Amino acid sequence: MAPEFNRSPRPTLGVEWEIGLIDPETRDLVPRAGDVVDIVERNHPEVHLEREFLQNTVELVTGICDDVPEAVADLDRSLTAVKEAADQLGIRLWGSGSHPFSDFREQPVSVKGSYSEIIERTQYWGSQMLIWGIHVHVGIRHEDRVWPIINALLTKYPHLLALTASSPGWDGIDTGYASNRTMLYQQLPTAGLPPQFRSWQEWVDYMYDQNRSGVINHTGSMHLDIRPASKWGTIEVRISDATSNLRELSAVVALTHCLVVHFDRMLDRGEPLPSLQPWHVEENKWRAARYGLEALVIVNRATDERWVTEELTELVDELGPLATELNCRRELGLISEILERGAGYHRQRRIFEKTGSWIGAVDRTCDEMEELRPLD
Repeated sequence: MAPEFNRSPRPTLGVEWEIGLIDPETRDLVPRAGDVVDIVERNHPEVHLEREFLQNTVELVTGICDDVPEAVADLDRSLTAVKEAADQLGIRLWGSGSHPFSDFREQPVSVKGSYSEIIERTQYWGSQMLIWGIHVHVGIRHEDRVWPIINALLTKYPHLLALTASSPGWDGIDTGYASNRTMLYQQLPTAGLPPQFRSWQEWVDYMYDQNRSGVINHTGSMHLDIRPASKWGTIEVRISDATSNLRELSAVVALTHCLVVHFDRMLDRGEPLPSLQPWHVEENKWRAARYGLEALVIVNRATDERWVTEELTELVDELGPLATELNCRRELGLISEILERGAGYHRQRRIFEKTGSWIGAVDRTCDEMEELRPLD
């Protein structure tokens, strides 16, 4: 069942960033997360890391932050500690939505009951989860606000995904998708788009049904693209591919923070929040996964369409004053850089098209993690 929502008096911020571990010789993933975590815990006990679904992944977790600069600084410290451990082990760090050629059959799952349950239940599809994302938590003051804000955020789903799409390759081929991770992850029975609930009680009833019917009685949660995180009193936005660098990550965290607070303020003013029909939300998700920043998206219930890049440009201007108030104007402004340069899938695909190999794309993506910024 859905636990009691621990209300957050302020729109606090928390970020989780999933990072893969790479063999510098083969450029394949390596199951050394346990070793990395052990070294970091020994040398930097203040750093919060989590072992993730696969043994090739570590998750950087911030504390409860007041703004984007604080969250980014927290991640920067954690990344420095993880990089130090990776250097000792002779491995590199990888940030992307998925890996372009690693064989999922050779990547072991972490030792954790809920992870084993997912594999046992989902079999082939569950074992393919060589994917990484960014999860952004924003504090919400009352549970009655959660679902109106989530439903409004769904209208911006393609915007958040297109900025971070970075998983064009899979099994050695170019899938033609900007975010193949998005298509893979929704195969899990507990993952995908959330229903557009109208009240908190509907969510409570839904979680009761999921538990009683055996859907989550072992895993304990629904892995929805946006979901309430009752323990923390937050909305958790899980749309984005993992970025290869901290600079692009800060842009999408700023946009997420601003959107949640923007919709919360609209509720304060008694203004109607935007919404889309579920089938339009589904279509927009697919379009962003397929086309990334080249997506033409549905923007209202009348089915009008606009280019997502035009939408993002206007969002930066519209949210600018709020971003100043939230101390993330600079980070929100980095969206313009992404629109001009292109997202992670552009950079990986260009190297693959030029060389016919994903090796150079893996190397460049690892370089971007080290440099903390995108490299053209």
